[in-house]
Amino acid sequence: MSKLSTAATLAAILAAAAPAALAQTSTTPPTRSETVAAVSETGIQPDQIRASKMLGSTVYDMQNRNIGKVQDLILDTSGRVDEVVVDVGSFLGMGGKDVAVKISDVKTDHNRLTLDRTKEQLQQMASYRLEDRNTGAGESTSPATGGRLGR
Repeated sequence: MSKLSTAATLAAILAAAAPAALAQTSTTPPTRSETVAAVSETGIQPDQIRASKMLGSTVYDMQNRNIGKVQDLILDTSGRVDEVVVDVGSFLGMGGKDVAVKISDVKTDHNRLTLDRTKEQLQQMASYRLEDRNTGAGESTSPATGGRLGR
């Protein structure tokens, strides 16, 4: 066989093997952008509500009557919302009182807050003070960078 036919045969063999070599998986580690793309995103769930949307929101009873507005959220030492403070009976911000209800009593449906209580029942509850006169708790403003819970 001549050198020319040997070279042509060798070139044909290499050309046939090249696509198989290219089809093999890479052994190099994935780049940072490939790794980040593989991480799934999470977001707010249908049965959740943002605290910023809850504050100031109107609270309705089961008959769709306005019974008050969310005044504040009370957190326990682990950082979970324990109680919701509702302002009931006020007119233009005057004459009402704050009462606390358990967060488990507040239902969120269709971006509305509902309670299985009437306005009259809430007005008969004990007032909730957001500041403790004896200890000073609740009087200081929140730090701009966030506080430390449970410490």
